[in-house]
Amino acid sequence: MLVGPPGAGKGTQAGILCERLSIPQISTGDMLRAAQAAGELPGELARQMAEGGLLPDEVVLELIDKRLRADDCRDGFLLDGFPRTTAQATGLDGILGNQGAAIDVVVALEVPANQLIERAVYRRADKKTGKIYHLKSNPPPAGVELEHRSDDHEDVVRQRIENYEAMTAELLPFYEARGVLRRVDGVGDVQTVAERVRAVLPPD
Repeated sequence: MLVGPPGAGKGTQAGILCERLSIPQISTGDMLRAAQAAGELPGELARQMAEGGLLPDEVVLELIDKRLRADDCRDGFLLDGFPRTTAQATGLDGILGNQGAAIDVVVALEVPANQLIERAVYRRADKKTGKIYHLKSNPPPAGVELEHRSDDHEDVVRQRIENYEAMTAELLPFYEARGVLRRVDGVGDVQTVAERVRAVLPPD
């Protein structure tokens, strides 16, 4: 499991890990955005998500339960940015217990708030492929049609960071008490952070 504030690089590091370990990356953010784009989220929930708010636990847990039952999760999986609250963590315990599974490592990426805001404000997504670019550090090639996600606007990012900090006041100690939490410095280039993450994981 990867946890960290918005813009900490969870998605990027999850992609690297999943390719190396040949396991699926499960991002509730991606799942919710796909549901929103497909018109599968009620209007009130879609507005709440666009404003950086947290959706009801039952909505997210239902998505996770269904996804973890897929065949590609039988040999393991990586949760990207979920759970976000201790209530969700407890709900996840129930889902995993029913499937005879458990979380073995929780990696917390730590990045100062001022850097998180800059990362998000300059982040853009390719409308066709979904690939993420940064206008300063990783600009897109010419001709790419970009999208600035509504949840990457500065005011929304600040709210999301506040939500995350309130959440981790309980969530990280929840996993630390189980001896599975690993804190990793998320500042640096992608490969440097990837090496730090790999160093805290069990051998392949």
